[in-house]
Amino acid sequence: QVQLVESGGGLAQAGGSLRLSCAASGVTFSSYAMGWFRQAPGNEREFVAAINWGGGTAYYADSVKGRFTISRDNAKNTVYLQMNSLKPEDTAVYYCAASPKILLSHQSSVYKYWGQGTQVTVSS
Repeated sequence: QVQLVESGGGLAQAGGSLRLSCAASGVTFSSYAMGWFRQAPGNEREFVAAINWGGGTAYYADSVKGRFTISRDNAKNTVYLQMNSLKPEDTAVYYCAASPKILLSHQSSVYKYWGQGTQVTVSS
């Protein structure tokens, strides 16, 4: 079955960095666009970033643009989210997701598979 497993979350200080990873199995990874979403307590899940199947096109939420970078390694079936200049408002559970669509999207409904999430906490 399809599995997406996130790792790399943890505690960071404001201004610091974390790198999240999401390893995929049971799916032809290079056929899927990949996205990262996050959900803070009491909030709805929100889009963070997405990358196309080949890794040549990325799309970011305005709130993270210039601070976060999404990338992928199709040989390792893994997508990454490098998070720099972290802010307390980045605190959330971060989820990776896989979309069979060609066009990148911020809409969670187009993503077919989801990971279980990894907690990121940024202290001020």
